[in-house]
Amino acid sequence: MTKIHGFGRSINDDDEVKTWQQKKNVWNTLQLSWDDTLDELDDIIRFEIIQREEEGCDVQEALSKWEVVEQEEGGREEFLAYLESLPLKSDWPYEEPSDLEAIMASRPTIDHSDGVTGDIEDKVLGAWLGRCGGCQLGKPVEGWSYEDIEALLQAAGEWPLRQYFPYLDPNPIDRAYHHSAKESTRGNFECMSRDDDIDYMLMAIAVLEGHSLNYQSADVGKEWVERFPYGMVYTAEKVTYRNIVNGLQAPATATYRNPFREWIGAQIRADVFGYVKAGDPEAAARLSYNDAALSHVKNGIYGELFAAAMIAGSFGTDDPVAALRAGMGQIPEKSRLYEALQFTIDLKSQYSDWRDAHAVVMDKYGHYHRVHTINNACFVALGLLYGENDYGTTICIAVECGMDTDCNGATVGSVIGAIHGARALPDEWIGPLNNKVRSMVAGFDGASISSLADRTLAFMK
Repeated sequence: MTKIHGFGRSINDDDEVKTWQQKKNVWNTLQLSWDDTLDELDDIIRFEIIQREEEGCDVQEALSKWEVVEQEEGGREEFLAYLESLPLKSDWPYEEPSDLEAIMASRPTIDHSDGVTGDIEDKVLGAWLGRCGGCQLGKPVEGWSYEDIEALLQAAGEWPLRQYFPYLDPNPIDRAYHHSAKESTRGNFECMSRDDDIDYMLMAIAVLEGHSLNYQSADVGKEWVERFPYGMVYTAEKVTYRNIVNGLQAPATATYRNPFREWIGAQIRADVFGYVKAGDPEAAARLSYNDAALSHVKNGIYGELFAAAMIAGSFGTDDPVAALRAGMGQIPEKSRLYEALQFTIDLKSQYSDWRDAHAVVMDKYGHYHRVHTINNACFVALGLLYGENDYGTTICIAVECGMDTDCNGATVGSVIGAIHGARALPDEWIGPLNNKVRSMVAGFDGASISSLADRTLAFMK
């Protein structure tokens, strides 16, 4: 029996794990925080093999080579270089640039209405509040599956989800709450609890206030290092942070030993850029690009451009699906993300129950890691497609889908909050936040949500 040492804990890779899919499933359960050890480099290599396959490379020979290198003391640097040199398969059907102008040239032709309808101040505040409420809803079950979430709610007599999660002690199912649950479950919070999804919104304000709308990727990195503790960043952002400290510049910050470069980290940083360019999806996508390119490539970048553009579009429509399509209009049409979102939209005409559509999405895209861009973007789409333009219903569907629940609840919360505005959001969701956020970003802890909305509006004048 061999040991797979994973980011702070060990997992048994026993004899029954034979297929590549089974091996990926084991590797994808590794805990994503680490120390500077040989095991860390081994884990990076394992995730890099998965990433190279997802990007379109044939990794069968690489797997055979890794079985040999894994047992040796050296050879890892050379093996990583070999992985990076793998070509795309000749029949790979996707075209996925990382350069901004190449991305813009690869977009579909999708008509959308620019401009803002209604009270912009109320809409920006609504977007902020909506994001916070959706994020708070998803926090206690972050990383859970749909099945685990349903089991908890059934045990509590509260299925389907219609309010903030209860905290059950003892927990009646065999799944631990997220460590934040005691400060994010119903009756246990008096503000928006600290969360990286909200921290990155505050970081975006710091970047724009300090460096203007013409900020560069290096400016984002500077603010991260000065304002954000290293221990509070994860996956692609953790790798990127370390690359910055070690003197790398973008785009190398996004690629050096970063197998998480298409995961969801950039997508969750998009919202403020969408608010600032309300009503103009293309401008929002362009504004978000330098933020995304610091840490991500390809579909990782597209996730942020999609979310920023979708949110910007939500200020000019009362239709969440129109906003969804406005976001899709700013990413390459021949990308995996675009294909997955269109696949999810097409399910709406086939299934009246979102749970049936979710099962199909999981069958097709469930192989991606639980914090990947593509599968979680599909869950955002499901919330918007089936949420009937109702705030509570939309955030509940996005969260019940599972995976990166706080991120997905937050993103759809932004969209519906911007569509309806603060005055129309239900008090049972927004009232418990008490207009306050906690944060690890220096200078922002304890800020009122309304003051953050005002600071956002200042960029729009």
